[in-house]
Amino acid sequence: MQPAAETGLSFAARVAAFYAAIFVTVGVQLPFFPLWLKAEGFDARAIGVALAIPQVTRLMVTPWVMVVADRRDALRGLLVISGMATLAASLVMGLASGTAAILLAFFAVSVAWTPIMPLTETYALKGLRARGRAYGPVRLWGSAAFVVGSFGAGLIADWIPARHLIWLFVANFGVVALTSLVLQPMHVEPRGDPAQGPRKSLLRDPAIAAVLAAAGLIQGSHALFYGFSTLAWTTAGLDGTTVAALWALGVIAEIVLFALSARLPPFFTPGVLLMIGAGGAIVRWAVMAFDPPFAALPFLQCLHALSFGATHLGTLGFLTRHAPPGQAASVQGALSIVLGLAMAASTSLSGLLFAAYGSLSYAAMALAALAGGACGLVAHRLGRDAPRV
Repeated sequence: MQPAAETGLSFAARVAAFYAAIFVTVGVQLPFFPLWLKAEGFDARAIGVALAIPQVTRLMVTPWVMVVADRRDALRGLLVISGMATLAASLVMGLASGTAAILLAFFAVSVAWTPIMPLTETYALKGLRARGRAYGPVRLWGSAAFVVGSFGAGLIADWIPARHLIWLFVANFGVVALTSLVLQPMHVEPRGDPAQGPRKSLLRDPAIAAVLAAAGLIQGSHALFYGFSTLAWTTAGLDGTTVAALWALGVIAEIVLFALSARLPPFFTPGVLLMIGAGGAIVRWAVMAFDPPFAALPFLQCLHALSFGATHLGTLGFLTRHAPPGQAASVQGALSIVLGLAMAASTSLSGLLFAAYGSLSYAAMALAALAGGACGLVAHRLGRDAPRV
């Protein structure tokens, strides 16, 4: 089905703006949410539990949300509902006090927030593909916004008490909610029976199973870095601006990869990208395990283009081609479930490992990435014809 002629802002521009709103929020929250939790009295183990909550809610919420999206042509509507519900729940979290109340409120935030990314990926991939547009050059605006968010939050974190960072998070959720309203309705014609779900249809394909396993292991290997690098660096004496700059550098490298993704030679199939991503993660975490000096950190951060960026492009490129008819949202839901399981387990384990072993814990992340690379090799052999996105 060809999209109708567009007036005003193009579909790609609207999606880019929504990605930007989402990733400004992620850029603020990912590095600095642990600092707010610490200011609220959470220790390392409790922070690990809190950071695992969004991964668990993926398993509870995402499957049925994505089936509804396939069945009822509801991608935009569900994005609006999720954005508004996240804003409301985050306001409650800002007013909560005490560990139990904060965890309960954060659970509500996570229930509303976790479906947004798979819904957005489905919405973007379908709409851009129908218009002959590449995914990477649009998605890079999300990564650019992450840099702005993390760097801006680093500046703010230097002059406001950590306990007030929650209101920065709330403000960003408000921007996401408002930006969801500019998205265009998009008709998606379901084919087949989406009620079959990912377990009955998707995992019967060994290539899809291999890609999901590779993505879970490689992306899950980032859990220790996401949860505890900021704490480790600030404890070592780095200020908020320096920490934000390190996070930004990694994402800038990712942006470069996304910008060039449509121009990569045909050799870089999704399976190859997955193996490259695994290799970047292995090197990155193996060096981090030895508590490298500050001078090495910028080089290690540039490997984010591989450990995250190449893995992300390889995963989406493969799944876009292999999604069963009428189940584009469900396949993104399956990916979200796998990532949720991997990140929940890895994040919870990271809290225990970091409390006991410090930076040496990164060795476990390197082993996870190695296993993910093996799954990527299997996917490469089974799905050589899958295109990039």
